[in-house]
Amino acid sequence: MTKGKPYRLMISGGGTGGHIYPAIAIANEFRERHPHAEILFVGAEGRMEMTRVPQAGYKIVGLWISGLQRRLTFSNLLFPVKLVVSYVKAARLVKKFRPDVVVGTGGYASGPLMIAAARLGVPSILQEQNSVAGLTNRKLAPYASAICVAYPHMEKYFPGAKLVMTGNPVRKDIADLSGKKEKAVRHFGLQMGVPTLLVLGGSGGARAINHALRDSLDQIIASGAQLIWQTGKVYYEEVRHTTEGKDLSRVRIYDFIGEMDLAYAAADTVISRAGALAISELCLAGKATVLVPSSNVADDHQTRNAQVLEAAGAAEMVRDADTSAQLATRALQLLHDDGRRATLERNITTLARPNATQDIVQEIEKVIA
Repeated sequence: MTKGKPYRLMISGGGTGGHIYPAIAIANEFRERHPHAEILFVGAEGRMEMTRVPQAGYKIVGLWISGLQRRLTFSNLLFPVKLVVSYVKAARLVKKFRPDVVVGTGGYASGPLMIAAARLGVPSILQEQNSVAGLTNRKLAPYASAICVAYPHMEKYFPGAKLVMTGNPVRKDIADLSGKKEKAVRHFGLQMGVPTLLVLGGSGGARAINHALRDSLDQIIASGAQLIWQTGKVYYEEVRHTTEGKDLSRVRIYDFIGEMDLAYAAADTVISRAGALAISELCLAGKATVLVPSSNVADDHQTRNAQVLEAAGAAEMVRDADTSAQLATRALQLLHDDGRRATLERNITTLARPNATQDIVQEIEKVIA
C-alpha cells in the first residue's frame, strides 16, 4: 500500500461491549500498522462507547440515535426523526473527515454513518460478531464492500460473495496467557493451587447470573473454591450488600475487571454470558466454560452462539431460567473434574482465531488499495 498522506479511517459500532471492543481492537491494529493514520469513531450519544472509546485514546462523535424497542414507546415514535437527524450529521462528518474507508461493527449507531458513506462514494466494511446477524448489519449489507464474519453459514443473512471468514477481534493481551498464572493470582490476592472460578456477566452485568451466585455463595465457599466475580456496575452495590457477613476471604467481587488477561489466567473454570466477544476471548484463552446465554437479546443470538460451542463439545450451557437450580452446581462439578475440564479446554481452543484482527485489517487495506 502506498499513499502520499496518512490514511483516514472512520469506525462506528456501539451500544454494548460486544460492538465497542472489536472496533477498538481494529483501530489499534490499524494504527500499529499505520502509525500516522487518522481515526475517528462515531457512536450513539449517551451510550457506553462515548466513554470507552476516549479511554482507549480515540476521538468519538455522538449521533442522536437509539434502537427500536420491542414495545410502543415515545422513543420509537421519535426514531424516524432521530434517523434523519443522525444521517444528516453523519453525512457532514464524512464530507469533513474524508475517510478512505468506513468500518461498521454493529449497533444502531453504525447505520446512519454507513448509509452516508455509501451515498457519498466511500467504501465500507462490516464486521458481524454473532452467529445470528444483527438487524443493523443485515440492513447495511448491500452497501458494504466486504463483510467479515466469525461463524460459518452466514450466507443466510449476507451475500455470499462479500463474506470473509475472519473471526472476531480480541485484545492482544488475551491471546497469550502463558506464564501469567502466578502474576494473576497475586494480582487478585488469591492462593496458588486452589481451584478458581471466574464469573462474568457481560459489559452490563447479568441479573440471572448474579442472583444465582448470590443464592449459592455458601455452597461455593464450602467447596473450597476461590471466586472472582464481576457483577457489572448496576448490580455491584446489591451484591456487596447481600454478601455482607459471609466469609469472603477467597471471594473477590468487582463491578468491572479491567485486567481481563489476568482474570482469565487466574481462572480454572469460567461462567460467562454467550456474547460473541466473550466467546472469542474464551476460545483464545482456552478456558473450560459454562455459558449462560442472555434471553433478552435480539433474535436470541446468544443461545445460538452457545449451541455452536456446546455441539462442538467446547462448552457447557445453562439457560437463564435454570440458573438458580443448576448454575453453581454445574460450575463446581466442572471446576473439580480435571478430565472434563481438560476436554473442554482442548475443544474450545480449536475454535480460536488468533489472527482475526489482523485479517480484518488486511480486508480494510484491500479496500483502500
